[in-house]
Amino acid sequence: PIGSADYFDDDIVVRFTEFVRTVYGDANIDENLNFIANALYPNGGGSAKDKIRRYFLNDFYKDHVKIYQKRPIYWLLESGKKDGFKALIYLHRYDKYTIARARTDYLHPLQHKYEAEIKRLEMLSVSTDNAREKAAYRKEIETLQGKIEECRVYDQVVAHIAHQQIEIDFDDGVVANYAKFQDVKVPRDNGKTETMDLLAKM
Repeated sequence: PIGSADYFDDDIVVRFTEFVRTVYGDANIDENLNFIANALYPNGGGSAKDKIRRYFLNDFYKDHVKIYQKRPIYWLLESGKKDGFKALIYLHRYDKYTIARARTDYLHPLQHKYEAEIKRLEMLSVSTDNAREKAAYRKEIETLQGKIEECRVYDQVVAHIAHQQIEIDFDDGVVANYAKFQDVKVPRDNGKTETMDLLAKM
């Protein structure tokens, strides 16, 4: 998962930090993370982890697709512009249950985490008389509500694909396999269908 915060123990920034710690040791972890962050965004604000998270949220997949000439080996599950849900899957570890696991292990728990965070922010808002703090809490709550709604809509295509248990054939190549998860006709209760993408557009 690629989240706007450390919502999971295996969030990509958590895992990346552990990778740097394992390779270069714990003694210089802050120095190494700062070096990486400043290489990514020399003029950007925020902490090293903020910059690294921003890169994974906004720029990593674009760079990955470009490097692999639109034949990515990592595929990005993406709910939309509000970054409600993002998760990378490694193509060569994909099986027909991968999407179902992404739904039950990450997408649904993340929605509950957003709801819990909203309750926490509402309690903080009630407990303060500071108008500026209240406005900041309200803005965060509205952002999270937008993410929840985006996830709710995205869950429709995730569920549809998960139930199909789609197999992929590596001999067909990335482009043909990727297409199996894009422009998906998702059935609606009124008998109509809506075209949706499971993966980020390349």
